[in-house]
Amino acid sequence: MSDQVDEEHLTDEELLDQEGPALEVHGLVNAFGDHVVHQDLDLTVNRGEVLGVVGGSGAGKSVLLNTIIGLREPQAGTVRVFGQDLERASQRRWDAINRSWGVLFQQGALFSNLSVRDNVASPMFEHTKLSKAEIYELADLKIALVGLRRDAGFLKPAELSGGMRKRAGLARALALDPELLFLDEPTAGLDPIGAAAFDELIKDLSDTLDLTVFMITHDLDTLYAITDRVAVIADKKVVAVAPVRELESSDHPWIREYFLGPRGRAARGKREA
Repeated sequence: MSDQVDEEHLTDEELLDQEGPALEVHGLVNAFGDHVVHQDLDLTVNRGEVLGVVGGSGAGKSVLLNTIIGLREPQAGTVRVFGQDLERASQRRWDAINRSWGVLFQQGALFSNLSVRDNVASPMFEHTKLSKAEIYELADLKIALVGLRRDAGFLKPAELSGGMRKRAGLARALALDPELLFLDEPTAGLDPIGAAAFDELIKDLSDTLDLTVFMITHDLDTLYAITDRVAVIADKKVVAVAPVRELESSDHPWIREYFLGPRGRAARGKREA
């Protein structure tokens, strides 16, 4: 009990590890009945890197993300975020963890009945003690940060284009100034120009804000353009973690087909042009 009392007086920085990896997954097992999705999956995400996560259909990429952010309880294994074991973390440490990450889901997951400005403000109302005026001022800054016009903040999600919804969702994910950003298929549904612009935005934000980015994507252009390393999920586990150029020389059948097939060669050609 005394440890919990002491935690109340600690800052988020004091509660979370400031030196080790941003994310560590060890021995993860996920199953739906008799269907095993992950078996002894291990993955480490280093601070400050942009990590892409790829895998075939049914490989469990979204299941892995949902497990990491606490939306799903695994059958076995541990997940540590900034040194904290999520299964054993106290509520105070969980609160600190929740403020340390932001999540952009594939469809944006914006509240349809709220304006963009109110969507971006909502995490700040929930997790901070700032005044209403301060929160809306910060919301406006986040909206500008992701490249949206100020007047976009007063629109509802249904009034936005697909690319604008992605940016609005990203602004909300950045509302609490997280150190770790989760992206689920961030360029899905965007045209090539919009996808390239969003890639550039993610890269710029990562560099400027010193973010660690965990990004599920099937977009080969994105993998070549902005990732530092790519983790490949196959055979129910992570079979390789390396820069794209190193994965090109892998002997694993799925990796070779993915990166050395026609689309992979085209994406590589764009980067070399």
